[in-house]
Amino acid sequence: MQRAEPLNTTPLTPHAFLGIDFGTGGARATVIDEVGEILAECRYDFHGEQSAALWRTALFELIGQVPAALRSVLRAVAIDATSATVLLCDAAGEALSAPLLYNDVRAGDEAASLAQRAPDSLVATPTSGLAKLLWFQRQPEFANARHLMHQADWLAFQLHGQLGISDYHNALKTGADPDTLDYPAWIKQLPAAALLPRIVEPGTVIGPVSGRIAHHFALPRDCLVRAGTTDSIAAFLAAGATKPGEAVSSLGSTLVLKLLSERQVDSPEHGVYSHRFGELWLAGGASNSGGAVLRMFFSDAELQSLSGEIDPNRPSGLDYYPLPKPGERFPINDPLYLPRLTPRPDDPAHFLHGLLEGIARIEAHGYELLRKLGATPLTAVLSAGGGAHNAAFTALRARFLGVPVGTAAHTEAAYGSALLARDGTRLLYSGHAK
Repeated sequence: MQRAEPLNTTPLTPHAFLGIDFGTGGARATVIDEVGEILAECRYDFHGEQSAALWRTALFELIGQVPAALRSVLRAVAIDATSATVLLCDAAGEALSAPLLYNDVRAGDEAASLAQRAPDSLVATPTSGLAKLLWFQRQPEFANARHLMHQADWLAFQLHGQLGISDYHNALKTGADPDTLDYPAWIKQLPAAALLPRIVEPGTVIGPVSGRIAHHFALPRDCLVRAGTTDSIAAFLAAGATKPGEAVSSLGSTLVLKLLSERQVDSPEHGVYSHRFGELWLAGGASNSGGAVLRMFFSDAELQSLSGEIDPNRPSGLDYYPLPKPGERFPINDPLYLPRLTPRPDDPAHFLHGLLEGIARIEAHGYELLRKLGATPLTAVLSAGGGAHNAAFTALRARFLGVPVGTAAHTEAAYGSALLARDGTRLLYSGHAK
């Protein structure tokens, strides 16, 4: 049985705030106090196919694993989850079918239809929430559908009991306009548009936890549930970047770049889009390169030992474009783009050097592309994810980027959601206090 595992606990605090992160492989919870100190952390790992029932179990297990003394003083909760993961629900909020995950591409025909209406829109891709809604429309269960819900919305609904509300980060790929907190007129004219959620700012108070939830988990009746965000933006919040020009590179299975910019930049042609971030914009894109490629060739122990043999100031002489399989999203947007992983030297450290250099080159290309498209020029990078702790990789990346490269203040998306629970909408406007 999958169980939440408490990782750390500390004594009682007058006020506590809970952030919950639903990622691709599991869910995590972080409890912080008023000054941002971590009071407790819990984890729940997914095994097998994801479902709404599994999500609900994970959510309740995580809350239940928070020490009772902390649950009794929780002031607010916020949840982040994977962007463009959606499910179709009935009038009671129950899932009518399996959710479509963030990377599900079955809505290809629907995306092509949307591209004819809005060729430069984020919704004109098979993975968008709107394309998935139109795919759902062709399924038998659609007759009983009343709500399209993003993963984070549905999880928050389990706590506050209110249907049909989303934040503008999760709803961006479903067609929401973050400036108007509404949908464009052409989307509202679609027959399925009645199922789309109302849009609010991330961090907005939706309401208190329901009486049932408060009783079951011994939570204060006035514990608030705030509108959440996506997992990648929660990780950005956790990292500590607050000024235009500062960026966060998430070095996980894939490479995700997010840059705080004074200007909005969107270029579907390049796989670039911007999230509203208070008065600023969070511009970026996601490459298919990253740690997944490295693990095709090396174990974690090998990555650690071989990295120690690399001189990051000396070029490898190799010109790789590391991808786990054909297809790239950013900074080159080409579903047929081929990996470049040859020639392969006999020395494994030399091979790893070339792979790391290839990823760093993609990262530098990505930030330079954002600048050319009009974003605020890069001034500093904070690193999150497993690759952030590789000293050779960090030094190598700094050489390619030409700006200071540091480590994120916190690396868990759940910590970013805990900050959102604590600070609400003002977190997006004033930065977060350390």
